[in-house]
Amino acid sequence: MMNCWKTVNINKEFGLNRVYLMSFLTGLLSFLLLYLPFSMYHGTHDMKDHGFLPLLIILFFLPSMHRLMHILPLALFYKRFKVKFKFRKRFIPTFSYQCKSMLSKQTSIMMALSPTLFITVPALVMSCVFPNYYAYLIIFAAVNIGLSFSDFLYLNYFARAPRKCLIENAKEGYDILIRQHEI
Repeated sequence: MMNCWKTVNINKEFGLNRVYLMSFLTGLLSFLLLYLPFSMYHGTHDMKDHGFLPLLIILFFLPSMHRLMHILPLALFYKRFKVKFKFRKRFIPTFSYQCKSMLSKQTSIMMALSPTLFITVPALVMSCVFPNYYAYLIIFAAVNIGLSFSDFLYLNYFARAPRKCLIENAKEGYDILIRQHEI
C-alpha cells in the first residue's frame, strides 16, 4: 500500500506566467554569464555567420529535442511509456509522454537532468571545440537552460524526497509516494 508524500505541480504552485518569466530570465542570464567567458576564451576568432534562419530552425526544434531527452532515460531503463504526437496551430510539432509505471527516485532525477546532460553540456563542449560557431552554440545552450528551469524545480522536490520513494507521473505533475508501514 502506498501513501502520497507530496503532490508536485509547478504550474499550480508558482503559476504558469511566473514559471515562463523565470524560465526566460534564467535563459537570458545564462546567456550573459556564458557568452562573456567564451568570447574572452576565443578572442579574435572569425565567426561564421549563416544568417538568422538556421538559428530559428534550430531553436524551433529545440523544445522537441528537450522532451525527447526526457524520454531517453525511460527507454534506457526499459520503462514503459506512451507518446502522443500532435500538431499545435497546424504546423508546430509537439508531443506528450506518459510513463505507465512508477519510477524510482534515481530514475526520476536522471529523467529531470537528461536535457542538461545531453544537450547543454555537449553544446558547451562544442563551443570550445568549434570557435567559429561558439555564439550559436551558447545561444542553443542558454535556451535549453531556460527550458530546463521547470525541470530544476522538479529536481529540487525529487532530491528532497525520501530515499525509498516512488514517483508517479500524474496528469499535471508528479506524485511522490512512500510505502505505508505495517502496524
